[in-house]
Amino acid sequence: MRFGAAVLRDYEAPFAVEEVILDAGPAEGEILVRIAGCGLCRTDLAVRRSAGRSPLPAVLGHGGAGGVVETAGPDTGLAPGDHVVLSFDSCGRCRSCLGGAPAYCDRFAALNLFGGRSESPGRFTDGAGEALAPRWFGQSSFAEYAMVPARNAVRVDASLPLELLGPLGCGFLTGAGAVLNSFGAGPGDTVAVFGAGAVGLAAVMAATAAGALVVAVDRHPERLAQAERFRAVPLDASSAGLPGHIRRLTGGGAQYALDTTGSVRLINDALRALRPTGLLGLVARLHTDLPLEPGTLDRGRRISHICEGDAVPALLIPRLTGLWRAGQFPFDQLIRTYPLADINEAERDCDAGRVVKPVLVP
Repeated sequence: MRFGAAVLRDYEAPFAVEEVILDAGPAEGEILVRIAGCGLCRTDLAVRRSAGRSPLPAVLGHGGAGGVVETAGPDTGLAPGDHVVLSFDSCGRCRSCLGGAPAYCDRFAALNLFGGRSESPGRFTDGAGEALAPRWFGQSSFAEYAMVPARNAVRVDASLPLELLGPLGCGFLTGAGAVLNSFGAGPGDTVAVFGAGAVGLAAVMAATAAGALVVAVDRHPERLAQAERFRAVPLDASSAGLPGHIRRLTGGGAQYALDTTGSVRLINDALRALRPTGLLGLVARLHTDLPLEPGTLDRGRRISHICEGDAVPALLIPRLTGLWRAGQFPFDQLIRTYPLADINEAERDCDAGRVVKPVLVP
């Protein structure tokens, strides 16, 4: 099977849309999906800074959605014609997976970042027959088609705008899941969100949908304006005495804070903005040491890393589409679509902050 895909051949090179070859149909537990749209995520772009740990050449893309074309059989639980959102891969057998925490799968890094499933590899080659790296996040969905473990796929209602749904499987799932799952935020709670990008704004929307008071912190006026439209109180990240402002706005401190920036200064500010026993969740990968200032962890305050919003995708994604139908999670307002052929323009716009969530449409 031959089809178009965006191939990254070098860490410094642009993507090139090329013909690729998939040499067999679905193996046991797999489905073939025609991609309707795929979100471009900063995790995809971080491959450029991975110091060679992510193998190239590769087809990236891990926020895809599309229609099932073929399955390995009824045991997949899916059928041709089903609409699906694709999320991260997990083994399904380790203690974390069996305990309902697939984001902490023992094989998460191996399956999603560094090699894929040895028992069922991606079987990609380029048009000349040269091997491409195994599946990225179980998908490699910067492409017209993706061969996916059925475990990654979540069936969704066919009336939903399929080309826009892919980011629900990663970035939006991460932000919303942190609020709804990790924090369990509800009416009367207070949430401070640091960084109003795709993950942060998804957290803002989820928190307001849950009935919480939300403060959004960012340095870009246009991102703060978006957060305000989603009923958050906006605060400039450069404001003097930022923790004090948040404590006043939240009546003594936020119960929960979410940092999406990885900024050491803002992480310390977030801890100082918490009320006693408050919880700070980190979702960004830290690239430096994290020195904590004296007093930031006093009085029962806690800090925790959150992966993939602590989500079971098959449970959270339908919840988010239900909130969207009710007008309470308008994630579509964060999306700008690009043809797959314009992936390099989408990357530039994402890096420059001109778009919150690019979605590539084959």
